[in-house]
Amino acid sequence: MRRSDLERRVTAAAAGSAVTLEMVAREAGVSPSTVSRILNGTAKVRDAKVRAVNAAISKLQFMPDPVARSLAGGKSMSIGVMIQTLDSPFFGGVVAALEKGLMRANYSGLFVSGHWRENDERRCIGHLLSRRVEGIILVTSCLPDAEILHLSRSVPVVLTGRSLVGENVYSVDVDSTQGARLATDYLIGQGHRRVAFIAGPVDHPDAIQRLAGYKASLATHKLPFAKKLVAVGDYTDFGGQAAMNQLLDGGEQFTAVFAANDQTAYGAMLALYRRGVKVPNDVSVVGYDDLLTSAFTIPPLTTVHRSIEGIGECAAQAMLDLIDRRAPVAKVSPATLAVRESARPLRS
Repeated sequence: MRRSDLERRVTAAAAGSAVTLEMVAREAGVSPSTVSRILNGTAKVRDAKVRAVNAAISKLQFMPDPVARSLAGGKSMSIGVMIQTLDSPFFGGVVAALEKGLMRANYSGLFVSGHWRENDERRCIGHLLSRRVEGIILVTSCLPDAEILHLSRSVPVVLTGRSLVGENVYSVDVDSTQGARLATDYLIGQGHRRVAFIAGPVDHPDAIQRLAGYKASLATHKLPFAKKLVAVGDYTDFGGQAAMNQLLDGGEQFTAVFAANDQTAYGAMLALYRRGVKVPNDVSVVGYDDLLTSAFTIPPLTTVHRSIEGIGECAAQAMLDLIDRRAPVAKVSPATLAVRESARPLRS
């Protein structure tokens, strides 16, 4: 079937009737091919024509058929997005912003979950490639750098959570080391000298960065690093609760704790509450991420703020740039501290 024939099949249902591309063209006073090029984002026409076509689309309630468009343009108009878990409030915020950014360019996201397991990630990526996605966004990944670089030979890859340099790869890198230093510096600045840390998964890149930031802050303030003041969590509420119980049962004294993410902090605060330890009177707590719910915990959580929506928006824009063979320049703003009531100066 010729391209022109396919373009004529780009139709949509509006109030039960078929609105064709030709009808939109007549309403806008332009040729059908001009409408097609504007829809595909390849038109080089005056703004007045674009406005006329958009007005006609709105008036006639024209909805392009994505299947016909993809066949006509040789594109699937879909982007694969692999996250770790769909029920995470952090990943949920990133996904919402990603979806919005992709839809603005008429792309659809296909979302899969890796569950922090390399084999699951490989299976997910294979599934996405079989669906002919035009690019893959990895919202954090456990896969080795070499595998991601190999993947980028097939499709553009955008990666969050760590830095990776490649010809067809772009990292939307948020420096977790800097954010972790910010949190630990704040607690030390409040007079705390025994600051515990609940880490993320030991093999995860941004968890490694946060542990490094915690250690760097201690070193800057000439405080010793104590392994017994570090417990490993898994970025979940349950993991935070278990890790805090481990710290309390370990017998080491501490007056503050930095949790590797807000969900970990929620679990840690519940463990403290159930053991009769008051936050912040007995132990100060600082989290990381600044989830929307962190302002509504009791007490409201002091945490490292990073723009969750900004990560999704930057990842979407970077992918669109790679597809269009432009050099991405999207950057996420640096982490800051959202100071609330879960941390306080150490009493003498």
